[in-house]
Amino acid sequence: MSQSTRRTFLMQVAVAGTALTASQVHAQAKLDEKDPQAVALGYVADTTKADTKKFPKHTKDQKCNNCALYQGKATDATGGCPLFAGKVVAGAGWCSAWAKKA
Repeated sequence: MSQSTRRTFLMQVAVAGTALTASQVHAQAKLDEKDPQAVALGYVADTTKADTKKFPKHTKDQKCNNCALYQGKATDATGGCPLFAGKVVAGAGWCSAWAKKA
């Protein structure tokens, strides 16, 4: 195998690995507000739409992206949450399990 062929092969492997990882991240479905677990926790994709009568301690500055459970960057539009396995939540969302990030 010549040096350029080996280099081309290794570059193709690297690109394929990156593409696979990216597709796995995007394969997670967005959490539906009507999902039974979401309903039980009062999840909304927009924190301003949280039911303040049912959840009086909710404040509009509480969002998924500043929750200790959020598995994305604070600037990400969506991210994982261990409460909703296999689904992503909206960064601007909220649920009653919200806990202040340290």
